[in-house]
Amino acid sequence: MSHQYSSLQADNTLGLESRARKRVLAETPDAILSAWNNAKRNNHPFILLGEGSNVLFLEDFTGTVVLNRIKGITIQKQDEVWKLHVGAGENWHALVKFTLEKGIAGLENLALIPGMAGSAPIQNIGAYGVEFKDVCDYVDVLDLNTGVTQRLQRDECSFGYRDSIFKHQYQQGYAIVSVGLTLRKCWQPVLSYGDLSRLEPATATPVEVFNAVCHMRQSKLPDPSVMGNVGSFFKNPVISHKKAEQLKLASPGIPSYPQANGEVKLAAGWLIAQCQLKGFRIGGAAVHQQQALVLINAEHATSEDIVELAKAVRMRVGEKFGVWLEPEVRFIGAQGERNAVETIL
Repeated sequence: MSHQYSSLQADNTLGLESRARKRVLAETPDAILSAWNNAKRNNHPFILLGEGSNVLFLEDFTGTVVLNRIKGITIQKQDEVWKLHVGAGENWHALVKFTLEKGIAGLENLALIPGMAGSAPIQNIGAYGVEFKDVCDYVDVLDLNTGVTQRLQRDECSFGYRDSIFKHQYQQGYAIVSVGLTLRKCWQPVLSYGDLSRLEPATATPVEVFNAVCHMRQSKLPDPSVMGNVGSFFKNPVISHKKAEQLKLASPGIPSYPQANGEVKLAAGWLIAQCQLKGFRIGGAAVHQQQALVLINAEHATSEDIVELAKAVRMRVGEKFGVWLEPEVRFIGAQGERNAVETIL
């Protein structure tokens, strides 16, 4: 049987050699639907991917992998805002560049985030003080069991930190086919993080912010086409105010970001680096030298190497700080998604 399987090595940015029983490129919602119906008829598992920039295949996938390639960007000009309707298979960074070229600002802080537009709401992608939910108008979701597409308004998407309704009620049996964005004409730069705080709010331009974000990301993050990775492997942990105060006593330099709900977000990369784990390696997998939040496929890593490395990192940070990291990456087993935290316990 196995010789008929299709390679997924080019479809996951970790570059792991895994395979699927069937691989389908879908350029329309109907193509996704027919692949779903085929898989159901044959009782095969089914998974929908964008660019595979947030998945770890633990083993060969025994069903159908559909790559969402629904294209198209339409722009509508209104009095105070731009309204964009974007196909789920559009590359996210290309979209950010395209809007800036059209003189439309608001996405620049989210530059160079890997993946497709349709994956953005699932993770509620975010960087440098901006999240997808800040620009989201709606998400169009195809119910694969009924063939009906419904539009979820932003408030119906349950957006949280790296979380949304698309990881829960709308995970199985649904496909995001497009997203709607609202970008204000009256642009306000968000300059609270990193090198952006050096820019002058009164004179900074969207392109300057874009360039600064690209520079920060490129200096810290390896290019997946050169060195396999999924960007941030772990979520930044959010802990209680009390616990954060205790950690500050023990580690005065600890970066911490107070949240609206009174909790405190920590920098997972800093915690990992403090455990002297930069460059730490298991098999072909390693913690990146520049940014400890990134686990890389340094040399023909297997999925076992990556899992063992993630386990070791989680353990070391947990023992040193009493903070238990959770993967941001989706873990995919032979039959479908697996609980990432349980996998690395």
